[in-house]
Amino acid sequence: MLRVVLGVVFIAHGAQKFAQGIPNVSRGFAGMGVPLAELAAPLVAGLELVGGAFLVLGIATRVVGALLAVNMVVAGLLAHATAGFFAQQGGFEYVLVLAVGSLAVALTGPGRLSLDALLLRTVRRRRGVDEPLPA
Repeated sequence: MLRVVLGVVFIAHGAQKFAQGIPNVSRGFAGMGVPLAELAAPLVAGLELVGGAFLVLGIATRVVGALLAVNMVVAGLLAHATAGFFAQQGGFEYVLVLAVGSLAVALTGPGRLSLDALLLRTVRRRRGVDEPLPA
């Protein structure tokens, strides 16, 4: 459930960045002091949109979870840390929750109801290995 909910949240944030326009997001990033904002804006928007979809489906879950966790840590440090804790004041609490949730997904894996698990089961079946999948 965590993987799917995080995925939906990241899809929404990535789509929002594309809807605002990458040049606008880039200018916003530059104003927050993000280095290489012109490069960072489309990369972050793409990671959030595509990475979120991958989380929902359970594709490359550990890698995507780790990338999104790093993305949120960087966002927290560059854009939110100086505003304090509470999200209502622009603080880092929300990005902290997203970072830790993404890290949890990266560490625990996709779960049984994912395309990653389906692929693993298929490969094991073809190889004649009948082992239970990890959680």
